[in-house]
Amino acid sequence: MRAVVQRVLSASVEVEGRVVSAIGPGLLVLVGVHEADTDSDADYISRKILNMRLFPNEKTGKAWDQSRNFEVLLVSQFTLYGILKGNKPDFHVAMPPTKAKPFYASLVEKFQRSYSADSVKDGVFGAMMKVSLVNDGPVTMQVDSPSLQGTTQSSNGDDGLLRDSEA
Repeated sequence: MRAVVQRVLSASVEVEGRVVSAIGPGLLVLVGVHEADTDSDADYISRKILNMRLFPNEKTGKAWDQSRNFEVLLVSQFTLYGILKGNKPDFHVAMPPTKAKPFYASLVEKFQRSYSADSVKDGVFGAMMKVSLVNDGPVTMQVDSPSLQGTTQSSNGDDGLLRDSEA
């Protein structure tokens, strides 16, 4: 599983001209589900994101010192597992929609149970969404579940990422 986390002052999702979810200060989380993901990947992603220390400690002035009460907007985004084949995207490693929809719904429930149901919102799975955000910082982090950390996205290893041995 892959998540791109952005600290935001506000974010919203619009579908067919109607705002379906909106948050104030918090985290916008774009979620890609890999075909090999399991519940343990979802547990890891939920736990990791909800404990990220992306906010400054207002008492001490230290940056990156605390997680705090914030809202979370989850947005499913299968394109996080897109691979460019020449100039054309290929999404074959993303979980197929029939399996991904219930898996993603269970991820949303994990976030709600682990944090606060009222503070966790999501978009509409499979819909064409307009995602708006006011980035705070900007602060953007990528989190991959352990089962996929360090793996390549394509068989030829051309995922555009530098490995420690290449840096």
